[in-house]
Amino acid sequence: MPPATPSEKFTVTGADATERILAAAKDLFAESGFNAVSMSAIAELAGVSKANIFHHFKSKNELYLAVLKTACSESLPQMDRLGNGSGALVERLRDFSLSHLANILRDEKVSRLIQRDLLKNGPQRGKELAEQVFGQNFARLVDILRSGQKKGELREEIDPAMLATLLIGANVFYFQSREVLRHFPDVGFTDTPERYSAMLVDMLLYGILPPDKK
Repeated sequence: MPPATPSEKFTVTGADATERILAAAKDLFAESGFNAVSMSAIAELAGVSKANIFHHFKSKNELYLAVLKTACSESLPQMDRLGNGSGALVERLRDFSLSHLANILRDEKVSRLIQRDLLKNGPQRGKELAEQVFGQNFARLVDILRSGQKKGELREEIDPAMLATLLIGANVFYFQSREVLRHFPDVGFTDTPERYSAMLVDMLLYGILPPDKK
C-alpha cells in the first residue's frame, strides 16, 4: 500500500479510507502482533487521522477482526465453486483443497498472524475467531460435505466436520512446517503444493488400505 502524500493525509474518506486502514493494520499486525500495534501507528501508516479509524472501527479489536475477515473472504469464490460447481464432488474437493492451500501460502502475513495469535492468546481469542471469522466458512464446508453424503458421493458414516477439519488442518500444517519438511530426504513435495494437495485429497477420499484389506 503506497503511503498517503502530505496533501492526501487525513483527508481520505469512504471506501478509500477503509482500504488504507485495513491494509496498514494488516501489515503492522502481521509484523508485530496485535498487542504491540497502536492505533496511532496504524493511522500514520494509513495516512488518516486516528479519529478516522474510530469512525470506521469502534476498537482496535474490531479492526483486527475486520482484517482477518477480509482475508477470509478471499476464499468465498472457491467455496462457491465447491458447493455450486459442476462435476463430481471428488474433483471439486481437489480444486478446493489446492485453492485453499494457495490462499494460505499467498497471504503469508495473515497466516502467520493468526498462527502467532492463537499460540499466544488461544483461550481468549479462539471463541472470537470461531464465531466472527472462520465459523461461517467452516459451517458451509461441512454442509457441502453433508450434501455429498446424501447424494451418495461420500460414505454416510463419516463425520463431515471431521473431514473438513482434516482437510483444512493438513493445509495449515503444510504452511507451518514446510521449511522443516524440505530438509527430510524422503519428503519430495515441499516445493510442489499441487502434488501435496493431490496426495492429501487422495488419501482422505480413498484411505491407505489396499482394496483387499478394506
